[in-house]
Amino acid sequence: MNWLNWLNDFFTAPDHRSGPDSIVHRVFEHLLLSGEALLYASLIAVPLGLLIGYTGRGVTAVTALAGAARALPTLGLVTLAVLLAGVGDTAVLIPLVALAAPPLLVAAVEGVRGTDPDVRDAARGIGLTHPQVLWQVCLPSAAPTMLAGFRTATVQVIATATVAAYVGLGGLGRYVIDGLATRKYAVTVGGALLVVLLAVAAQLFFALLARFALPPGVRAQQRSR
Repeated sequence: MNWLNWLNDFFTAPDHRSGPDSIVHRVFEHLLLSGEALLYASLIAVPLGLLIGYTGRGVTAVTALAGAARALPTLGLVTLAVLLAGVGDTAVLIPLVALAAPPLLVAAVEGVRGTDPDVRDAARGIGLTHPQVLWQVCLPSAAPTMLAGFRTATVQVIATATVAAYVGLGGLGRYVIDGLATRKYAVTVGGALLVVLLAVAAQLFFALLARFALPPGVRAQQRSR
């Protein structure tokens, strides 16, 4: 039996069309868990990144932290979180937030630092306060870079949220883990394909958002090419 037959078996199985093990339900669980992790990571990383990027203090530490965070083993963090917090959403959210926060933090820092210094000085010269310069000048300029960071974080979280199945939670990882455990490889292949498709959909979504985040002049130049 080849992989096309496996996919046909997976998508035509009655259990995957309705009920708690349906594709729609598992995708919803996966998106809910991923969205929750991204929300918490954003609340931590984005304000901190904006502050560091505007003041210029702590940039070296951010770079070092982002590099170190990429080396953290997600499954190891899940295991540690289970030992400390027990089985539950927290055991999965902790490593997912740790995975999503660094690209969001770096994108916010670099986006704000990339604002034209002359524009910032001009804004200060007309009487804008530092918070006003940050929100009205730096943040719009940093939007494309920050969206790129959100795209990276989202794809990483969607791809990694399958680890929730290791601690008995839902999501698309249930198909992958349960399929391997029962040697129903059609379920494993189908679940893996859904994760890939979800990650690709996230890439396309943020690529579309990034186009609208560009200044009107830049957008016009891209259309004329």
